[in-house]
Amino acid sequence: MYQSFETPSHPHGAERLAHLRVELSKRGLTGFIVPRSDAHQGEYVPARDERLRWLTGFTGSAGLGIVLSDRAGVFVDGRYTLQAQAQLDGEAFETVAIADISTEAWLHTHTETGDIIGFDPWLITPHQREAYQQALTATGATLRAEPSNPIDAVWSDQPAAPSGAVRAHPLQFAGVSSLDKRQTVSETFAGQSLDAFVLTLPDSINWLLNIRGEDIGHTPVVLAFAILNADATVDLFVDEDKIDGPVRTHLGDDIRIHPTDAFLTTLSLMQNRRIGLERASVPVAVEVALRDTGAEIIWLRDPCSFPKARKNATEQAGSRAAHLRDGVAMTRFLCWLDRKSGAGQLKEIKVAKRLEKYRAETGKLRDISFDTISAYGPHGAQPHYRVSRETNLTLTPGSLYLIDSGGQYVDGTTDITRVIAIGEPTAEHRRAFTLVLKGMITVSRALFPAGTTGVQIDTMARMALWSNGMEFDHGTGHGVGSYLGVHEGPASLSKRGTVALEPGMLLSNEPGYYKAGDFGIRIENLVFVNPPSIPEGGDREMMSFETLTLAPIDLRLVEPTLLSADEIDWLNHYHKRVREEIAPLVDDSTREWLVAATEEIS
Repeated sequence: MYQSFETPSHPHGAERLAHLRVELSKRGLTGFIVPRSDAHQGEYVPARDERLRWLTGFTGSAGLGIVLSDRAGVFVDGRYTLQAQAQLDGEAFETVAIADISTEAWLHTHTETGDIIGFDPWLITPHQREAYQQALTATGATLRAEPSNPIDAVWSDQPAAPSGAVRAHPLQFAGVSSLDKRQTVSETFAGQSLDAFVLTLPDSINWLLNIRGEDIGHTPVVLAFAILNADATVDLFVDEDKIDGPVRTHLGDDIRIHPTDAFLTTLSLMQNRRIGLERASVPVAVEVALRDTGAEIIWLRDPCSFPKARKNATEQAGSRAAHLRDGVAMTRFLCWLDRKSGAGQLKEIKVAKRLEKYRAETGKLRDISFDTISAYGPHGAQPHYRVSRETNLTLTPGSLYLIDSGGQYVDGTTDITRVIAIGEPTAEHRRAFTLVLKGMITVSRALFPAGTTGVQIDTMARMALWSNGMEFDHGTGHGVGSYLGVHEGPASLSKRGTVALEPGMLLSNEPGYYKAGDFGIRIENLVFVNPPSIPEGGDREMMSFETLTLAPIDLRLVEPTLLSADEIDWLNHYHKRVREEIAPLVDDSTREWLVAATEEIS
């Protein structure tokens, strides 16, 4: 539970790379693909599956390595470029920005006829395999699935598989019974005449069965595979030691429990059946097993993804309660930080621990929802910086401190980012902060018709920055689960956000700006998509956002002359709401600070 601040272990990257190349040579391979994933394709993986981190030292939550006989690259997006450059042994691994060259293009450039590139079929999806295969075929190279992962053969102290207990997620928080969910989802099979759908995403399985687990830090899921049958029964493949009597009773007779190693055997018995799979998330190993047995594969989106994303009334109420509780913890923290930071004695780790303490004192915290990004000055310019004892900076007056954090409560998941001026902010700080704030407010105030996609909203968040020659290299927002993953599909507010937004979806609203080597800014609130209604004076229904996050925005960093009257009005109303909802729940000293921190501006 909570966060480890140990220094990432990466001094042995070159040595481990050499051992891996020896193993590849034994297998007749000239290269190997090393994704940061497990068999469930989740963003967060158990320690046993942190193969990319073990090999390279890179600790980011998204990345991929490719090892060839004469070179090795680690591919990252704009969130992690600076982090990868800092963590990787540059003599052994090159940092490759995927915005500049894709993994497929890199393979095409650096392979030749006769090369054999291996991959683990449990860690690669059919969609990924096809892209790699196309790139390699063009150079005369071959892509080959390996029966076992070669990294596991050289990782002598590889951790054991996770063994966290499974818990029932009660109806008072889930809102809809597992039976009702299973019947609703399986009814969607009728149009495709499916016999079953194979589920491999843990959040879908945990949502569908109203269970939660402890297999992954900060994400309350049990790792499992499942087959949802057309009659709404489920075959669940899981370590049976994780399930006690009460959980078996909760699951009921319609959920047949099998050991994990029976999964492929069961797939081999599905000959002549129509089976649904999601191309973007299912492991190649599952596809191959079904094809070998003669099943007919129908490629569809995971049928749980949309109903899971559309939070029901109970989940929405729970999320509001969680955000109020979290807002109290954040307000206590911001008050403490404001009063203590001027002395120049606080460090990034101490500050992150203090926020964890305030969340824990709510009495409701199950875990933090991700490793807290506690980033002062130049560290704030790394969007996903992870503080360690080695990098632990002191907050001294003269720069900005960024903290991106969240909590896992049984009634909801939170995610919030605030930037705080340490000492007197500069004019540059205020200008950049206000331009980011303008984007966040524009999204918060947006009205949009049904069918609007995330990419359209994403553009709104960038306009003020673009008009000033500025940009940020991450999405404006991601989906958030209901006591599940802090990052959840299928919707996002991003340049890849092609999914239409629907009422009940919970998303982040977090534009930013990052000046390398100097400071970073990101302002984040979570929002619900409201049902459509006709605005006053209009004639067409429009959807909107409901802001859930309740915590002050640092007014010392706001330049009012850069805000429109409507934007100032939004900020004043937001702070009035924060004051009214949070003030009755904090002590007198914190309340006094809160009143001053949320005063009206003009």
